[in-house]
Amino acid sequence: MVKILFQGVLLSLVLLSQAHAIDQPRANVVTVEGQAVINKSMPQLAKQQALQDAIRQASMQSSVNLHSQTTVNQNNVSMDTVSMRTAAAVKNTKIIREWTAGDIYHVVATIELSADTFCTAHYRKRIIATAFPLAKQEQVSGNETQDLYGGIPRELNNYLIESGDFVGSNATNVNLYPRADLAPETQDRGAYRPSSVMQIAASHGAQLVLSGVIRDLEVESSQYIRGEGPLAFVKSLARDIIATRGIGIDFFVHDGFTGALLFQQRYTDEVVGDVWIPATYTVGSERFNSTSTGAKIAQIINQASTDIRQALSCHPFMTRIIEIKDDKVFIDAGTQERLNVGDQLMVYSTRGDDLNLDGGSSFVGRDKQPAGIVTIINVTPRYSIGSLEAPARDLGVRIGDWVQS
Repeated sequence: MVKILFQGVLLSLVLLSQAHAIDQPRANVVTVEGQAVINKSMPQLAKQQALQDAIRQASMQSSVNLHSQTTVNQNNVSMDTVSMRTAAAVKNTKIIREWTAGDIYHVVATIELSADTFCTAHYRKRIIATAFPLAKQEQVSGNETQDLYGGIPRELNNYLIESGDFVGSNATNVNLYPRADLAPETQDRGAYRPSSVMQIAASHGAQLVLSGVIRDLEVESSQYIRGEGPLAFVKSLARDIIATRGIGIDFFVHDGFTGALLFQQRYTDEVVGDVWIPATYTVGSERFNSTSTGAKIAQIINQASTDIRQALSCHPFMTRIIEIKDDKVFIDAGTQERLNVGDQLMVYSTRGDDLNLDGGSSFVGRDKQPAGIVTIINVTPRYSIGSLEAPARDLGVRIGDWVQS
């Protein structure tokens, strides 16, 4: 009897553990080999590229979506294309063997992949928050809080910092959108000028730029006000007590190095009742969150922080070179970004002249190509010192070039 009872308990524990395992996204660990050509006697750069090749192959083994398209012209195939995209996120990598054969660098690595969309953030990315202008200023009365413009990005930035994945700063006095109704278009198309996103990122040493627009805060009465006399007057007074207010906020995150839009999402909601936010209330305060409109805005900010973290978790960490001395480079990141002695990052140097479109009227940036690997040899809270495989002048590396994980 005791034996049967013990077997029953054991079976129950096994079933419970299996049920729990079903609920959890499973990690997939694969072992793959990657290869890369050794150029300019720089094995460390080839090693990094071989590891990237291994990661790409591991992702393809885990989850691949294929899309093919065939174009037929006059009964002949004129174009046949196949595109491929992996859906797995890289959680961890470890090189277990490496060697060179001729001018080819080989690595064998174990790579942990997960079906969820979060990557493990090894480094903290710098993000700067800018103002969220109102698309229609008249939708917020003079008797209400004027802190939404800077308070929403400030509070969102606080959430991102608290997550541990970002180093944040605020420039909520800066409005990237002269025409808020046209955002995320910045309308800075001056010839040979970097975009305003790239300019503010460079001036504040940020990798990412957070911005947004308050699209809708319109208040409407819960019933139509028609006619004249006492009844119509009472109905008009009811608008200040029972009303309906729409909420619509756009959130954007740009890459400060290229100006590319990495994240764009609109969040909408609606509140009914006392929809006003007193003038003395600030975003993020208990009093602000106690109002019906403030509580909805707080929920939107919280959801946006989760979505931004998820969308950017696999985006590589990037920073800039701020000083060069022979084969030593000083990079604009340190312990606060979680850099450690021994870390290796790829250096991208400038190739050629500025890139422009539309016959030279629209500035795009500068062509960047892998130039070598920097190995971190000293770390301070604000900056780090790294060693290159060759003198910077031989690699074409200059101050302002990029360093990427």
